Amino acid sequence: MQLDDLYRRVIMDHYKNPRNQGKFDAEAVTVDLNNPTCGDRISLQLQVEDGIVKAAKFTGEGCSISMSSASMMTDAVKGKTLEEAMDLAARFSSLMKGEAAEFEEYEDIEALAGVNKFPARIKCATLAWNALRKGIEQEQHKH
Repeated sequence: MQLDDLYRRVIMDHYKNPRNQGKFDAEAVTVDLNNPTCGDRISLQLQVEDGIVKAAKFTGEGCSISMSSASMMTDAVKGKTLEEAMDLAARFSSLMKGEAAEFEEYEDIEALAGVNKFPARIKCATLAWNALRKGIEQEQHKH
């Protein structure tokens, strides 16, 4: 099996079986973003306690890349400090620029590496990560 096939399967698995989809009943940092060029929309919620992302959920609609990226991101940031989550977002940004970036702790994210060959789709993949950055900045400004 080729690597591209494996990556396609990982992306489609997250798209068809999204992790952490939904909303919190309790208070949470909420960021709503959209990508007007293709219609992707996301509402990201983060529950942060003592500088640690305790949980993350999202709702939205869009292509398989944007929704699977949101699923992967919400899984990857759980239990991370705000700084670690911001570092993950920076590494993801590097991955989208075609630079080497490793996600040993959450390998599914590497399935999105091929997106950088399609510049129009990079915004799809980074939408959730941009929401994460904004959410972290909001949380940091509160304190």
